[in-house]
Amino acid sequence: MPATPSTHTIWTRAFALLCLAEFLGYAQHFALQPALPLYITQLGGSPFIVGLVIAAFGITSVISRPIIGYWVDRWSDTGVMVIGMVGQAASILICFLPFNAAILFSNALRGVAWSGMTAAGYTLLATAAPPQRRGEANGYFGGVQSSATIIFPAIALWIVDAPLGGFRAMFFFAMTLVLSGAAAAWALSRATPQRTRQTNLDTAEPWWREILTVVDRHILSAALLIFTLNLSLPCFSSFVVLYARERGVSHFAWYYVAVGVTSALGRPLLGRFSDKLGAGRSLIIAFSLETSALLIMPFATNLAGLMVSGSLWFMGAAIGSACIVGLAMESAPAQRRGRAMASFSTAFPLSNGAGALIDGIVVDLAGYRWMFTIAGILCATGFVLIWKQWAKLK
Repeated sequence: MPATPSTHTIWTRAFALLCLAEFLGYAQHFALQPALPLYITQLGGSPFIVGLVIAAFGITSVISRPIIGYWVDRWSDTGVMVIGMVGQAASILICFLPFNAAILFSNALRGVAWSGMTAAGYTLLATAAPPQRRGEANGYFGGVQSSATIIFPAIALWIVDAPLGGFRAMFFFAMTLVLSGAAAAWALSRATPQRTRQTNLDTAEPWWREILTVVDRHILSAALLIFTLNLSLPCFSSFVVLYARERGVSHFAWYYVAVGVTSALGRPLLGRFSDKLGAGRSLIIAFSLETSALLIMPFATNLAGLMVSGSLWFMGAAIGSACIVGLAMESAPAQRRGRAMASFSTAFPLSNGAGALIDGIVVDLAGYRWMFTIAGILCATGFVLIWKQWAKLK
């Protein structure tokens, strides 16, 4: 990406290719989100095993993120993205083995590859986004990512239930999506001028210390906010399909269509909204919507109730994510943007993994209603973070 993007231009050819690659990568991820819990339970796994598999994805993604951020800075952002997408396709092959241990191992490997795709993607976004329009650019970027939720989770469930489908067909479908994303990322590498690699960055700091630095202090506040914002995501992305089955809700695939439309349309519009309203007020609205959705969900008994609650949560996530990623891009040092954004992006899988593990334990011990209630209480801690950082957020 050009080092000094135009203030007035967001939709360049390179930005469009970046969005296409991210869309296909996220489409694969969202297709697996409802399918893996069903596959694990069909193989005899409990909700705790579901949480453990999702947590494995988050743990390996976090552990691998520092060295991946290092190579994004020192080698190639687009190259790391291509390798990450091909690695995800390779890891899905292991899911063809009908054992929960294999699914656990597969998702752990996929977490490493996922970290390559996302760290490189956010680095490219941070380079491309005009400073005065970062919320809007991230809104478009996040909208493209989340638009995959409009149809791909539903398609995955339809493939699983189809007479000629099943889980193997769904895994093959997911592999096709992410390999197509790798092709788009390769095209992006051909369309993007390679930025100069600065091999003398931080000469006072040894290379091994760069790699072992998991948390960049510049983006710590933003990382804590995004971690709290997304801690309850597994409730609405993975465990909700098991909750719907327990409640006897039919035609549940349409839930993913509803929340996908909300997220895809909301992110670009609400990204611009967050630029105008300001970070502090935007985050109060975001956490209020998410907390309300979590506390409403235990009382939802039909498809309409699940759709309303899910849409409220994803609307809050749309506002909060656009705002927080903008804060991270503003805080990341230009000369170490790859490492800083890689450090920031660890909060996404870490929150997903921690949330899934907590959710699985609570479901096994107390049931799904308590899962949503406890997740709502944890989400409300975001107001404490906002209060402590209010002067900066203003």
